[in-house]
Amino acid sequence: MLTRKWPVLDLGDQPNLLPKDWTLSVAGLINNPIKWSWDDFMAQPQFDSTSDIHCVTQWSRFDNHWQGVSAKHFLSIVQPKLEAAYLMLKSYDGYATNVPLKWFDDDDVLFAHSWEGEPISREHGGPVRIILPKLYFWKSAKWVRHITFMDKNGPGYWEARGYHMEGDPWKEDRTE
Repeated sequence: MLTRKWPVLDLGDQPNLLPKDWTLSVAGLINNPIKWSWDDFMAQPQFDSTSDIHCVTQWSRFDNHWQGVSAKHFLSIVQPKLEAAYLMLKSYDGYATNVPLKWFDDDDVLFAHSWEGEPISREHGGPVRIILPKLYFWKSAKWVRHITFMDKNGPGYWEARGYHMEGDPWKEDRTE
């Protein structure tokens, strides 16, 4: 089902997180662990992208305009080790989701701070959320706060509850 609206789906807790209080830490199988503040994040090269989003609940929204920091740039900074094959994305609301590095390392993936020219709203994951357009939207973690690079795959919140470990909408990877 095509929608013009962007439905709000979450675990029931929307952190009231101001940009000045936001940080992103990154650890695991990388050569350069980092901890970015909002100012560090905004000092990175900015990236614009247009993509569709697809929800496992069977809605899609086309031609979304995003601004943020590209995953390609981010990966060039943290420098994943050769054995890194997965990421665990953790959010300020306790949510987590796993993502294969091969899906994260794509030209259209980004850490988004803006949507349609405006800061991403709190209910949609602002100040920063991940955008992984080629996967179901549950993989695009809201309120991202920490990323761990791993050699083995592990389930996040929805994956531990029966959702598919990859979430490819073109394969309709909804459940295992």
